[in-house]
Amino acid sequence: MPRATPSDDPPPQPPVRPDLDDCCHSGCTQCVFDLYDEALERYEIALAAWHKRQAHKARPDTQGAKSKPQADARRSTARRGKPNSHR
Repeated sequence: MPRATPSDDPPPQPPVRPDLDDCCHSGCTQCVFDLYDEALERYEIALAAWHKRQAHKARPDTQGAKSKPQADARRSTARRGKPNSHR
């Protein structure tokens, strides 16, 4: 089975903020800035979901190989009395 690539799951793109001139300043029920705020909320939710998917995809490949050496490196740094720069 072929491996997934980042192009298979591209990050969501943020909405384009309207210019001040895009608003008619007449108090519309659905102002362009209201629509932008709604789109921004949807984008933030989609971005959080995308980050979660990316972290989930990366975890199986890296967790087993890197978790033990990192722990060993932290212990050896602590023994030498040097501050732990990983935190």
